[in-house]
Amino acid sequence: MSSDTHRPYFEALYAASEDPYALRARWYEARKRAVLLAALPRPRYRDAFEPGCGIGELTLELAPRCDRLLASDFSPQAVATARRRTAGLGHVEVRQQTLPEDWPLEPQPGPGRFDLIVLSEIGYFLDREAMDRVAACCERTLDADGTLVACDWRPDFAQRSLSTADVHGALAALGLARLVLHEEDDFVLQVWARDARSVAQREGIR
Repeated sequence: MSSDTHRPYFEALYAASEDPYALRARWYEARKRAVLLAALPRPRYRDAFEPGCGIGELTLELAPRCDRLLASDFSPQAVATARRRTAGLGHVEVRQQTLPEDWPLEPQPGPGRFDLIVLSEIGYFLDREAMDRVAACCERTLDADGTLVACDWRPDFAQRSLSTADVHGALAALGLARLVLHEEDDFVLQVWARDARSVAQREGIR
């Protein structure tokens, strides 16, 4: 997050439960992850980034499809859990980071570092300025063959700082080609890419 506004909320949340959102138990959460993974236009990615990883449930499912995966969260409790759960995966790194300040901008070969960025259930905790900065970081660090994913809860809740529509609007404004729009009453998932070709076009089917 861009400030300490939500820190007491998350500290209390993770103090009460290691899995406060019941990510491991709820079919809703398991199904949402499956939809997100199925929406990715490529079977495998070279260098992925998942900020706001929480306890690492999605991280564990992304890992088999990535050569390298950097996951991060600003909650030390969540980071400790995610690190423990991914300890046996040498290609996965979990960092404690605050967004957008700690976005990894270190130089890498080529136009961007990451060929996959996944923003799942994080943008609405940011204010508009911070979300715009996160979008700019995505633009700066997304590789020429990169995929950008946003998946967010739609109903309102007390801790929300930004609407889901505004979160996705900030990312859509980057001008990337939208490959996927999946909308339900509960959540919306969008996938953008620098390569505008569909999956069928990429495989020469059409």
